[in-house]
Amino acid sequence: MPDTSFPLFISCAKGQEDLINNELTALELDDVQIKMGGVSCTATLKQSLQICLWSRIAARVLLSLKAFDAEDETQLYNELVDFPWSDVIDVTQSFAVDCKLNGSNITHSKFAALRTKDAIVDYFRQQQDQRPNVETQQPELQFSLYINRNQATLYLDLSGESLHKRGYRVSGERAPLKENLAAAILMRCKWPERAREKQALVDPMCGSGTLLIEAALIASNTAPGLNRTYYGFLGWKKFDASLWQSILANAKEQQDFSQMPSITGYDNDKHAIYSSKQNIQAAQLDEYIHIERREIDQASPRLASDRGIIVVNPPYGERIGESEELSELYSQMGEQFKNQFLHWDAFVFTNSETLGKAIPLRAYKSNSLYNGALACKLLHFHIEPNWFFEASDGFRYIPLEARDNGCQMFSNRLQKNLRHLRKWAKRENIDCYRVYDADMPEYAIAIDLYQSEQILINVQEYEAPKDIPEKVSKKRLNDALSTILDVFAVEKNQIYWKTRKQQKGLAQYEKQEQNVAYHIIHESNLQFLVSLNNYLDTGIFLDHRKTRRLIADLAYNKSFLNLFCYTGAASVYAAQGGATSTLSVDMSKTYLNWAKRNFSLNQLTDDNYLFEQADCLQWIKQCEQTFDLIFLDPPSFSNSKRMDSHFSVQDNHETLIQDCMQLLDKNGILIFSNNYRRFKMSALVMESFNVENISNKTLPEDFKRNPNINNCWKITHKLVS
Repeated sequence: MPDTSFPLFISCAKGQEDLINNELTALELDDVQIKMGGVSCTATLKQSLQICLWSRIAARVLLSLKAFDAEDETQLYNELVDFPWSDVIDVTQSFAVDCKLNGSNITHSKFAALRTKDAIVDYFRQQQDQRPNVETQQPELQFSLYINRNQATLYLDLSGESLHKRGYRVSGERAPLKENLAAAILMRCKWPERAREKQALVDPMCGSGTLLIEAALIASNTAPGLNRTYYGFLGWKKFDASLWQSILANAKEQQDFSQMPSITGYDNDKHAIYSSKQNIQAAQLDEYIHIERREIDQASPRLASDRGIIVVNPPYGERIGESEELSELYSQMGEQFKNQFLHWDAFVFTNSETLGKAIPLRAYKSNSLYNGALACKLLHFHIEPNWFFEASDGFRYIPLEARDNGCQMFSNRLQKNLRHLRKWAKRENIDCYRVYDADMPEYAIAIDLYQSEQILINVQEYEAPKDIPEKVSKKRLNDALSTILDVFAVEKNQIYWKTRKQQKGLAQYEKQEQNVAYHIIHESNLQFLVSLNNYLDTGIFLDHRKTRRLIADLAYNKSFLNLFCYTGAASVYAAQGGATSTLSVDMSKTYLNWAKRNFSLNQLTDDNYLFEQADCLQWIKQCEQTFDLIFLDPPSFSNSKRMDSHFSVQDNHETLIQDCMQLLDKNGILIFSNNYRRFKMSALVMESFNVENISNKTLPEDFKRNPNINNCWKITHKLVS
């Protein structure tokens, strides 16, 4: 004779219905239908008990007892007092009733629950002249009444209390993650498949250890309800104790700890570490989960050979004033992912889209999940260089209404500049140009637009005066970057920003990070490699654009020397302009290799295009060759250990120019350039040579708002007649 089947509704949090459906598939249930907030089905007694024991996602397993109209409290009572309660509950048993309403004429759920309790008690008084007792804490039977638009359904709650209560939590931090939500997060991370592959799992902010414990239960195929001692079905008249014992025995047989992956939790709070250790021990998993107190910037794989996933539920910042501090935490967390967990995947559960944007990684996917009433996102990240935001460094998007009042003026200025410069750039066939350069003192940044495979925005923040509080300058920067996103209509990963301040040695040129990302830009029918994420300067000086064109015009049939050549852009122009030879000299091997790549990119492969790594100051004194055209563009300051002495362009340009003129052919031309805004040309140089200040002639249109940004001089020998 076939087993009796019961109509069930298995409830869950919104957005997890498909996960419940996946769990029920293994039990071969009939009439499974996904609905809002759960799944309906029919199940045998055995299957019903198995769902209570094995579901990692369900909140409650509800058995439908009666469906009826409930237009008012009288009809509700009359329908329930006639129900055959003795088929479900014995008069000696305790019970409780809860009620939920939606669009009902009955407006108070507690009143509806009370009338249901009255109906049960009155039924037994009429039938047996006795009454069962009401018990609110773990009653023998729990009834649930749902009234939706005056349509009522009475359920017996087989779970008794929410199934997220696994029985192992003995200690918890404030507002811990519910166990079934943690399991849902792990299912979205495809942890069951990853665990079978023995991938590692790390939670760097483990709190009370919920994610770790649920991960270990999944990896060991341990039924989540195995430690529970209380279920609603235990007091049900149709409950079969021997069947339940066989289900429990079978579940214990299915446990397998022989192939457990590495599972590790860190937290910087000693109380959280204590809580997680207590809970892990109560779950009898302390042998399989490693817990350690560490700051987020110390999180790392436990074993060097580990590869796998990071799963983390960081703070959300619900209270006013927390978001800025937490933005830094999220940024720091993302940087640690990049530094220590390369080639892993990360999953961050948060209810704050703004905080999610502070993570310097681009999410490739997200899932919507609810933590109680909070709508949250599970952000998926590949920790791979091509997904990095190299220069975001804690930048968080600020909504327009939360920005300072001056941002509207800043936005207006950007839009005005763009209208003018876009027309000019189109006429001149220019892909990259400066849009803004500290036009407003409150927003002391420079903004350059680079048109490569997409629009890229390079933002350089000038170092704030010491009397400006760091908090104020940081707020202005976040406001400005948020406004840039809006005005340029770009995504966050298209913006790169850095702080420009006086650097030491070659710091203004040397790499800031290891993973270099190059983009190709076009200028005057030439191509150049730029990197916006790894260097303070990008590989091409936009303010030298007209100077490079001048060099191309002067270079035909000339030998060309480029001192402090950087990435060789001026040398490429000279070669394209018909120079018979070019020699590019710089101290940095990195930038000489970059220069060679720029030559190759433009199919300039002549053997007369040479490169030499040297200290230019010393090289000039030792060189015995002469040149027809020299470009001299030294740094404003340098005290690099690679140079024999401290260098200042103002203090040392006189000697430097004199030495260069020794290498210049008698009919040759020296183009001398520098970016020191208070530069004054030496009187001795002016007397010794023909010196023409061509700064105005070489100043590009996009830099005319700040004419002191570049000094350029054309110097030749005074010929004796």
